Order: sequence, then C-alpha cells, then structure tokens
Amino acid sequence: MGKLIVFNFLSLNGYYKGDGGDISWHRHGGEEAEFSKENAQAGGTIVFGRVTYEMMAGFWPTADAAKAFPEVAKGMNESQKIVFSRTLKKATWQNTRIISDNIIDEMRNLKEKSGKDMAILGSGSIVSQFATEGLIDEFQFMIDPVALNSGTPVLKDIPQKIDLTLVKSRVFKSGTVLLCYEPMKK
Repeated sequence: MGKLIVFNFLSLNGYYKGDGGDISWHRHGGEEAEFSKENAQAGGTIVFGRVTYEMMAGFWPTADAAKAFPEVAKGMNESQKIVFSRTLKKATWQNTRIISDNIIDEMRNLKEKSGKDMAILGSGSIVSQFATEGLIDEFQFMIDPVALNSGTPVLKDIPQKIDLTLVKSRVFKSGTVLLCYEPMKK
C-alpha cells in the first residue's frame, strides 16, 4: 500500500500561499533545491487540486524550469500526476490523469492499489478533505522564516482536531525548517 504524503511550504503564521496565490516568499536556496531534487527523483505519483496543477503545469514543462532547476523539472515532468478537479476537462501536462468524482473513494482505492507513495503539493482544498477522512499518512511542512500579512492557511475549515506526532525534522542554513508529522493513532 502506498503512503499519501502532503508537502507544503508555509509561512511562520501558517499560510501556504499569500494573496493571489503568491508563493514568491518561499526560499529556494541551495539546500532547499537539493531537497526538492531528491524528492523529485523518488518516483512516486504527484497529486494536485486544479489550481495548483494549473500553476505547476504552467511552469515545470517550460525551458525556464529546465534551465533553472534541471533535475527537479525532469522529475516533475516524468512523474505520474493525478489532478482532482470537477472543472478541468483536459490535461496538457504529460503523464496526467484527471479524477472528477468521488475523490475520497478514489484516493482510498489509489492508496490500496498503489505500491508507490503519492505526494500532494499545495492543493489546500484536497489536503483538508483527505486529512478530514484520515487518508494522509504524513505531513511535511517546510516552514520559511517569514510572516505574511494574509493568505490561505493550510488545513482550512477542517471539522475536527487532528493530532500529529513529529517524526523527523531538518534545519536548513537559510533558517527554513522542515517538520514531518504523522497523524496520531487512535
């Protein structure tokens, strides 16, 4: 059975994106880029909601991405991708499958049938839905040393408390901190 992992970078005050979807505040320094490269080569499936998918599909297949982040771009483009969307009808980014209905049941089936891990990038709405249903096996939060005046919080509108246990951490030279949590067993 594959694991479902959330990877999001966050501001100190818990936003995963600023106003208008701004993510320019995230530190993409040498160590962080190396970490991204290692994760992009892991060979799992990448999972998105529509908004994050459209943003990523607008960057990673470009020449600019290949020039700036060659290994990450290669990994992102070659990876299998799933986008959960009721409105997206066609995916132009290679290796992408769209799932439009019954996303909770579909994710349960994907986890049971897949031997590979799946990573959700960004995609706050599906993160909240899957977390509420207990489908997420690990939360990886890269905390940037910045506070935003407004934005979109991670795990917005969850109906119940979700207790987590810290299983791994890493401090980057930039001051960015990676915190990895698993949901507590009930």
